[in-house]
Amino acid sequence: MSQILYAGKHLLTFDVPSHVHTSWEFIYCTSGNGKLVLEDRSIPYVAGEIVVIPPLCRHQNISEPGFTNVFLNVQTTLIPQEKPFKIHDDSNHFILDAFNACFSFFNRETDRNIYLLSSYADLVVHLTLDVLNTPIMSSVVKDIVNTIINNYPDERFQLDEYLRSLPFNYDYLRKLFKKELNLTPHSFLLDTRLNAAAERLMSKETRTISISDVAHFCGFHDPLYFSRLFKKKFACSPSEYQSMFMSKDIYGINSESMKIMI
Repeated sequence: MSQILYAGKHLLTFDVPSHVHTSWEFIYCTSGNGKLVLEDRSIPYVAGEIVVIPPLCRHQNISEPGFTNVFLNVQTTLIPQEKPFKIHDDSNHFILDAFNACFSFFNRETDRNIYLLSSYADLVVHLTLDVLNTPIMSSVVKDIVNTIINNYPDERFQLDEYLRSLPFNYDYLRKLFKKELNLTPHSFLLDTRLNAAAERLMSKETRTISISDVAHFCGFHDPLYFSRLFKKKFACSPSEYQSMFMSKDIYGINSESMKIMI
């Protein structure tokens, strides 16, 4: 199950400053053209094209004539690519419809239905994979992924106990999971918790809560253990990371753009 972490639109914009995300970013150009500037190359785009940026990939969006877009930040493990790539929408604009649905449901005034949002996030991801002609993960691995995503905030969640409850050999499941996702179930659980913590630390709402609270919200019983793991993954402490990403410029927000944070 994929999760929408952010959904927004840029109105007429010429430059989005260099920034990174800890989740996947899907950028659909709805008008104009420009280029995504990466550390090692640039990806030009025009209206009707989607650029997909993997986590922790620094990028800047530059356009001389200006552009408008719809963009989504999505937590997902279904995309096997490790580098940014570009795809084209078809003549029926099915992918654009899915983007607009994600944006509308994310920003509705009534309470968000997280299951509906996850379904739309999965739709965007699967439409992307369909264009790439990428095979979907096996059903048992998908079930494990969904269970981890649904339970990672719970400190009491016992992954080993869950895996041994399935009607498959424990070692077989670990090998199959690693074959399809290139990491073990336990590594995936840890990454999910750390990425969720990073997203919380990027949010303005965390200014009013402690690092310990962030750790507990993301399934870590010991805040010190959480801090050590976080520093190992992101090369800075949680408090340093929070300070670094508190500037609203990191989200590319200006007077002619809009981004809504969950």
